[in-house]
Amino acid sequence: MQYTPLLGPASPENGWVPAPRYLLRRRRILRQLQRFAPGKVLEIGCGAGMLLQELSSRGFECTALETSAQARQLIEKVATETGHDIHIAQAPSSSWEGTFPLVMAFEVLEHIEHHHEALRQWASWLAPGGTLLMSVPAHPRLWNAADVWAGHYRRYTRAGLIEAIQAAGLEIEHIECFGFPLGNLTEQMQARGIRRRLPERDQDLGDHQANSDRSGIERNHVLRWYPMMRSLPGRLALHAAFAAQALTCRLPLGNGYLLRARVR
Repeated sequence: MQYTPLLGPASPENGWVPAPRYLLRRRRILRQLQRFAPGKVLEIGCGAGMLLQELSSRGFECTALETSAQARQLIEKVATETGHDIHIAQAPSSSWEGTFPLVMAFEVLEHIEHHHEALRQWASWLAPGGTLLMSVPAHPRLWNAADVWAGHYRRYTRAGLIEAIQAAGLEIEHIECFGFPLGNLTEQMQARGIRRRLPERDQDLGDHQANSDRSGIERNHVLRWYPMMRSLPGRLALHAAFAAQALTCRLPLGNGYLLRARVR
């Protein structure tokens, strides 16, 4: 597995490299994670589990909840290669009630039809005073073919997301809008590419579960760009994108929301 502080972990030989949107989100997530000492952490719908790889190396006791068989195989393979101890679960355990000081779910809630029920369940897994750190795609007006490809049910308004979190018995401590401008641009580019292929993929695009399972690990559209991202011009462009995102995260300009909430 390859690793750089800027790009994080990548495993090109296993077909997974970070997409620009992942890197933009990761940058803001790592900033939030600075406040947490190593302890138990659960990541829901972790895809390839690369963030858990990073947290495991920092001393966190990591659990991955992932329903996709393909994703679980990839997590296990990469963890074996790196020597990191990540417990991988296909389904929740009754022993999780009130267990985790930190529960994470990035780009997951939009894949779940009954999202209020999911949020209540996630909140029940938090230890007293525990924290939920999560992200979702922002702004229903931005709905596009990439949302269909990924198996999304919805995008979120700020007010709608806050209401859902509070209804689950959680108190929001931080919320921001990430991704501007690079995330907006790359999402539009991805959507245009999907629309060009739409006629031949109508059936696939109608299967929410298959699309959800695929979206966390399929990086065919990114692999060819990864060498450019690792080049000096690519790294400089990413630094500029991170700076622009940091300057605008308090404004509703990006294409995703990141929030931190605590048990009341």
